[in-house]
Amino acid sequence: MRVLVAGASGFIGAELVDHLTAGGHDVVRLVRRRALSPDEASWSPAAGIIDFTLMDRVDAVVNLAGASLARIPWTKGYRREILDSRVSTTRTLADAMRKARRPPSTFISASAVGYYGDRPGELITEYSSAGTGFLAGVVEKWEAAARLAPDETRTVTVRSGIVVGHGHGHSHGGSLKRVAAFTRLGVSARLGTGGQHWPWIALADEVGAIAHLLDSDVSGPVNLAGPTPATADRVMTAMAERMRRPHVFSVSEKLLGLVLGQAAEELLLSSQKVRPQRLIDDGYRFEHATVETALDAMLGR
Repeated sequence: MRVLVAGASGFIGAELVDHLTAGGHDVVRLVRRRALSPDEASWSPAAGIIDFTLMDRVDAVVNLAGASLARIPWTKGYRREILDSRVSTTRTLADAMRKARRPPSTFISASAVGYYGDRPGELITEYSSAGTGFLAGVVEKWEAAARLAPDETRTVTVRSGIVVGHGHGHSHGGSLKRVAAFTRLGVSARLGTGGQHWPWIALADEVGAIAHLLDSDVSGPVNLAGPTPATADRVMTAMAERMRRPHVFSVSEKLLGLVLGQAAEELLLSSQKVRPQRLIDDGYRFEHATVETALDAMLGR
């Protein structure tokens, strides 16, 4: 396949480009500067500028662009950037596909489990309803922009959980990188009750699942989460054990809220027991079935 990738230099994007190239696919990376080689194409998503004839020359588009959620605090200005960076990139790609004479057959657009909001005690599949909160609102608008792609383009919105791994993109390490840094310093802590479910997925499976979906006939939302749910405490304890560091502190929800604001509530304290139902039904085989083996891979063990 010839695959156009937006967000190709990020944590997941850089890994995906390597995976697709190794699999024999042709990858064209969208860049926000002048294109310097034949495997690059220039665009300016915020301004809605892209050469739409590109879409006639590719089989699939993968959109992973968007401002990092791991950058804290989420000030009012940064919350706007989180939303705009996702909606403008997705809309620019969908508009270009609609202008193409022969639009790509597949569009895989990033999304997030934030769609479901905080759902303690509930097993969440793609058939679960939308939740409430800032991220739930962002994801609804983000996915709506993806649905603007032409009818003949199979559109998949991949709702990613917390990606566990150590990539080599410009934001290598994802949102667990900061947690790992604190653990390494010996200040690993129980966050709130620790009983909240964190919907984790290994980086190898995040990338593997996207590649699998390029070659599938599934459309609509697909949860990208590991097959074995894990609580925040299980993740933190496993990380501390692997780094041979203590895991004895505990930080109250109130203190986390004071220090990190809304990000604490939505990223660290919300509970989402997410099942990757549609991925399992489509026959995807997970490389990392538990968060422990995903952490082993992340820490190079």
